[in-house]
Amino acid sequence: MKTVTIDVRPLKDTLGEFTKTWKSGKPTAPRISFESPELLFKVLSGKRWELLNAMTGAGAMSIREASRRVERDVKAVHGDVTTLLNAGLLSKTDDGMIVFPFDAIHVDFMLKAA
Repeated sequence: MKTVTIDVRPLKDTLGEFTKTWKSGKPTAPRISFESPELLFKVLSGKRWELLNAMTGAGAMSIREASRRVERDVKAVHGDVTTLLNAGLLSKTDDGMIVFPFDAIHVDFMLKAA
């Protein structure tokens, strides 16, 4: 199963991990990091989670097909797809289809007192 981990951590930690991985030359598990919980929740709204859920394991599809699966307007889904593409959660195929290339999402972050 191909799982992506979504976490919240400072940019310097993310860049440090990238540098370490780059120098080692060894692949690591897919990870997408957000600098704050607010940014994570802004990008991954309820409707976008629903879209990712509908696309999980479904392979490449058109935006129209994705909107049909979530029973939403194509224009609204197009906006969500653009946001998810920019965040690295969706990919585009050579023929313009969209795909969620993971079988599962693991979310990892902790909220603690300041």
